[in-house]
Amino acid sequence: MLLRCIRAENRKLRGSAIWLVFFVVPLISCLYGTVNFLGNQGMLSFTWYDLWTQHTLFYALFFFAPMVGVYAAYLWRLEHLGRNWNLIMSAPVRPLYLFAAKALALAKLVAFTQGWVFLLFLLCGRLWARLPGWPPAQIFLWLLRGVAGSLPIVALELGLAMAIRSFAVPVLLGLAGGVSGMLIASKGGTRAGLFWPYSLMQMGMNSNKAEDVLAGSAPVFWGACLVWTAVFFAAAALWLRARDVEA
Repeated sequence: MLLRCIRAENRKLRGSAIWLVFFVVPLISCLYGTVNFLGNQGMLSFTWYDLWTQHTLFYALFFFAPMVGVYAAYLWRLEHLGRNWNLIMSAPVRPLYLFAAKALALAKLVAFTQGWVFLLFLLCGRLWARLPGWPPAQIFLWLLRGVAGSLPIVALELGLAMAIRSFAVPVLLGLAGGVSGMLIASKGGTRAGLFWPYSLMQMGMNSNKAEDVLAGSAPVFWGACLVWTAVFFAAAALWLRARDVEA
């Protein structure tokens, strides 16, 4: 049943309008980041690391969480139409399987987005900024950590989009979450950021930093990603169980 749900969610993504968001939002952030990098060479060094700080400044801190909110709201849009929830609750497929399938589809979208972000970073660095050499290998680790740090946001925003019919509310909550993650990590430092889900992706990506902010804290980071993801999955399961009883 779970595999059938996964295939259904994958089919839903084919040719959908969500790919416009996928392509455009990272493109906007990379344009802003590259212009900012080239326009501030008096304060920045002409290196791949400093270009990374400007790309991730916009993408990870401001655009990513609302973008996940758009992805999540889109994945639930059919279930919120009419009385489709009653059909879901009476279907032979467990609702939690549906949530898990959507979470996997959303995580796949996030991983693809990370790949697109890196490709744009590479193209802007080589063809626009004309940086020498190639991006440091460490950036691949930061991209991978960004995917891990996004999983709690995926589970949380998917749960919010499941519980809230409005398309706009999960997106606005994602924006508020992204800003809160930035403020907590900047004001409270690495230790505080590790205990707030919206800070994890930003710290994993090493956003707006040239030095690794997770140096010496990697095990705590990976553990926090796992714990927060499990917590939000459990919350979704409880919500579905309560709704099932009502149905």
